[in-house]
Amino acid sequence: MRIISPGDSVSTFGDLEAFALDVLVGLSEMNKRLPSKYLYDAEGSRLFTEITRLKEYYPTQCEKETLEKNKDRIVSQIGDEPFNLIEFGSGDGQKTSLLLDHFLKMDLDFQYVPIDISRSAMIELCDELDRRFPLIQVEAIVSEYFSGIKWLNNRSERKNLVLFLGSNIGNFSHAEARVFLRNLWSCLNSGDLVLIGFDLKKDIELLLRAYNDCEGVTAKFNLNMLARINRELGGQFDLSKFRHFGTYDVFSGAMESYLVSLEKQEVFIEEIGRSFSFGPWEPIHVEYSYKYLQSDIDNLARETGFVVREHLHDSKKYFIDSIWEVKKSENNTSE
Repeated sequence: MRIISPGDSVSTFGDLEAFALDVLVGLSEMNKRLPSKYLYDAEGSRLFTEITRLKEYYPTQCEKETLEKNKDRIVSQIGDEPFNLIEFGSGDGQKTSLLLDHFLKMDLDFQYVPIDISRSAMIELCDELDRRFPLIQVEAIVSEYFSGIKWLNNRSERKNLVLFLGSNIGNFSHAEARVFLRNLWSCLNSGDLVLIGFDLKKDIELLLRAYNDCEGVTAKFNLNMLARINRELGGQFDLSKFRHFGTYDVFSGAMESYLVSLEKQEVFIEEIGRSFSFGPWEPIHVEYSYKYLQSDIDNLARETGFVVREHLHDSKKYFIDSIWEVKKSENNTSE
């Protein structure tokens, strides 16, 4: 097992500087916002794992069921040639473990290639994989997703199967999703496969309960964003003066999460060197989670150069794991 950091260029900003810049920009806007990627520090990741085990939060269990009951269908789509099993954002690896275990039992010839910008996350994942699956060849890449795939393709002629599970695509707006998937298409070879998780549109009350659980774990998860600013940037947020609010936008088809100021207040952030003003009931947007119809998924694949091989459902049809194939003609393989 190896952990690789391809490329030798140095970013203009370190992680802390980038965090501070994003907070400055987001809290300076008329409609305040904070990028959702900053929800997932160590404490945020722990809280999200707790969310996935709540009875109200259906997506994780639905996707686990989908993968479990369709694992042979996935194997049939791969075929018997050697392949790279590439994963974006593996999280705690619950769902991926189902596939890894089954691929081993089926004696498939593959190497597992998780890609993430966090070296600490990759080290933790590799340690866990080494404990649970010592026979699997793992080549973890610390990199941006697309740079990692390009680096891998320059060194491997194997077919690729890319996993983008957990409805992570829902964190992008539809326009952003098209850009992301077209960039993914450009990095892959014709015939490569992608397995993407999509949370489907459904009863609105069910959605609201999933993002406003009665135990308040989702609220703690989102408020941890402010606690992280306090810890890492010297912020002076009083978390008791903000509340979590999750709602559904019927026009965009997205669950939206906000942190709402309960009173007029000023908050100083030391690393940024300035204070930010909040009015009573003023929101900070922290996350989108877009929901899809199956027809939306078909259109998204077609618009970005993919062909849908198969849609895999859970028994309630709350969730889809969709298998897409990269299709490139001779005149667009260089895009």
